[in-house]
Amino acid sequence: MAIFEVTGGHTLRGDIEPQGAKNEALQILCAVLLTPEEVTVGNIPEIVDVMELIKLLRRMGVKVTRHDTGKYTFRADDVDLDYLLTEDYKKRASKLRGSVMIIGPLLARFGVGYLPKPGGDKIGRRRLDTHFIGFQKLGATFNFDIADGFFAVEGRELKGTYMLLDEASVTGTANIVMAAVLTPGKTVIYNAACEPYLQQLCKMLNRMGARISGIASNLLTIEGVDSLGGTEHRLLPDMIEVGSFIGLAAMTRSELTIKNVSFENLGIIPAQFARMGIRFEQRGDDIYIPRQEHYEIDTFLDGSIMTIADAPWPGLTPDLLSVFLVVATQANGAVLIHQKMFESRLFFVDKLIDMGAQIILCDPHRATVIGHDHKIKLRGTSMSSPDIRAGVALLIAAMSAEGKSRIQNVEQIDRGYQNIDGRLNALGASITRIND
Repeated sequence: MAIFEVTGGHTLRGDIEPQGAKNEALQILCAVLLTPEEVTVGNIPEIVDVMELIKLLRRMGVKVTRHDTGKYTFRADDVDLDYLLTEDYKKRASKLRGSVMIIGPLLARFGVGYLPKPGGDKIGRRRLDTHFIGFQKLGATFNFDIADGFFAVEGRELKGTYMLLDEASVTGTANIVMAAVLTPGKTVIYNAACEPYLQQLCKMLNRMGARISGIASNLLTIEGVDSLGGTEHRLLPDMIEVGSFIGLAAMTRSELTIKNVSFENLGIIPAQFARMGIRFEQRGDDIYIPRQEHYEIDTFLDGSIMTIADAPWPGLTPDLLSVFLVVATQANGAVLIHQKMFESRLFFVDKLIDMGAQIILCDPHRATVIGHDHKIKLRGTSMSSPDIRAGVALLIAAMSAEGKSRIQNVEQIDRGYQNIDGRLNALGASITRIND
C-alpha cells in the first residue's frame, strides 16, 4: 500500500498537459473486440484501470503491441471464448468497472457475452439494468447467477429495434451501440448519452464501417452492418484532469498553463469554474490560469446561494463535483454541491472537516460549503483515499494546507491519474510517495 506524504503551502508554476481520457479509453479498448483487423489507438493513459483492461484483453486472446508510450495496436482475430468461463477471467474482470463494456462487442460478434459483477469505485449503487435491458430489446436472453454474481447474455439472431433508455447511461449507451453496429436492421436509441467520449466511440466505429447517425445528440440511429474493419484512433485529453488542474491552481494560488485541452470538448466545465470566481484565459487550445489571491463564488440572480449539480451531458460531469467541493472551501462565499447520481460520493467531506473546512453534509447527496477566502488555511492531517476522484480532491486539499498530510490508499488515485505525484512535483509541489 502506497502513501503520499504531502507538504502543503507550495505555489506551483509552469505547464502541464492532461493525459488521455480514461473514460474514453475503456470504451475504445472494448470496441477492438468488434473486428478481427488491427486497431491502433494513441494517447492511451497508462494508468492502473486501463492497463488492467489491456491485460484482460491479452488473456482473452487479443494480440497487443505497444509501439510507444500510450500507443498500442490491438488485433482480436482469435478471441478465446472458453476463457470467459474460467475463474481467472472472473477474478480479473470483476476488479474493473469498465469490463462491463466487453459484453456488447462479444454479443454482437460472437452471439454470447459473459461477465462477473464488475468492481470499481465504492461510490454508491451503480446499476447495470440499462445495459441488459438494451441487449434484451435487441433479442438477447439474459441470465444472472445471484450466487456467484455472474452475468450471461446470448443472442445468435439479434434484430434492430427502437429503445428508450431508462437513463442516459454513458457506459450503457456505449455497450448497446457496440452491440447494435453488427445487428441486422435499424436500431434507434433515444435518451442516449452524448458525452464527447461517446461521440469519439461512434466516430471511430463509423471509420471502421459502422453506420451511426445522430452523433452528439440523444437520438442515435444505427444501421447494422455485416462486419467492421480496422482503423486508427487518438483519445481526447481527459476533461477530469483538466478540471482538476484548474481547481488545483485556484486552491494553491498558482500560475499554471494547461496545454492541449481540446477546449471545444470541455462543455460547461470552464464556465462552472468561472462561476466559482476562478479567472482563466483560453489561449488557442491551452488554458492559462493566473495566480489569484482570492476567488468569489457567484450567486443566482435573486441573490440565493449558487448550486452546482451534476447532470447528463452537456451538464456537469459528476466526476468533478469532488474537486468543486474542495475548491469551494477556500473561496469567498458559499455554495451547495448536489451530487445527484451517486449516494456515497460525498462521504469524504468528513476528512475535509477534520482539516478545518466549513461544510454541512445535508444528506448523502448534498453538502453546503462556506468558504474561508484563504483567511483560514486548511491544516494537514492523515486520511485515506476512498475513490479516484475524492482521492485527487483530498490531494488538492493537502497541497493547499498548512503542514504535512498523509494520504493512504493512493492506489485509488493511481487508477485514474498517471504519475500524478511526479507531474505535480515538476511544477513545484512537495509530494513524496512512500511504499508502505
